[in-house]
Amino acid sequence: MKGRVWSTALAMLPLWATLALAQEKAEPAIEDNSFLIEEAYNQERGVVQHISTFALAGVHHKDYFYSFTQEWPFTGQTHQLSYTVPVSRFEGQSAGFGDIQLNYRYQLGAGERKWAMAPRLSVVLPTGSVDKGLGDGSPGVQVNLPFSYHLSSQVVTHLNAGGTVLPWAKGPSLGGKRPKKTLSSVFAGGSLIAPVTLPVQLMFESLVTYDGEIDAAGDVQHASSWIINPGVRAALNLGSLQIVPGFAVPFTRSGGETTHDYFLYLSFEHPFSSAAK
Repeated sequence: MKGRVWSTALAMLPLWATLALAQEKAEPAIEDNSFLIEEAYNQERGVVQHISTFALAGVHHKDYFYSFTQEWPFTGQTHQLSYTVPVSRFEGQSAGFGDIQLNYRYQLGAGERKWAMAPRLSVVLPTGSVDKGLGDGSPGVQVNLPFSYHLSSQVVTHLNAGGTVLPWAKGPSLGGKRPKKTLSSVFAGGSLIAPVTLPVQLMFESLVTYDGEIDAAGDVQHASSWIINPGVRAALNLGSLQIVPGFAVPFTRSGGETTHDYFLYLSFEHPFSSAAK
């Protein structure tokens, strides 16, 4: 199955490249649109981005995870507001919303500089069902420090470090009651993307997480995971609309076992004001 998926992705590369190269004029480098690692470039003034991700996971790849993120500049590129809405469906269950995030980012660097940083502060809303395993039942806060740097004219790297705190997370039902514990998690990772000046780019991401969860006895346990995510993406510019499709196969090492998922990415970016157009 994995071989067939990779063969399909590779077969699509000439199509993506042909469509993108058929544009009337050369476009600037495509440095953002990462999959698992967050880049440090806020939205430009008057430009909005709609990001959808879809993952097939689980032993039989019958667990579905979808998320929708919309990013808006607030008065300009210095400040950015966004929200993320996750939807999940585990095998044998109906789909449902997860915990929604409201995000704020502050832009540092970027422009003509080789580096950029965009510290993010997010509020986690307990909108996901605890009974279905879609949420933790607690409001929380997440912080991330994305840093981007041009290693050369063709290669850009993105680095992340951050964590999440949920002060009143709910555990499994014990005697009709759910214990409430403080859950914390931290993560760090990085990516390489090249060649950014071509419409089709290869990317390699690596992410390490250390997540807390409440076990059946009501105690907090932590587990680490290491994700390696090779992928490919393309940029199609149709007038003022930019479409970026992408595909990846994340490999996760956790608990002495290695599993793989299938990941799809799709972004639409366009002006929403006459000034941006």
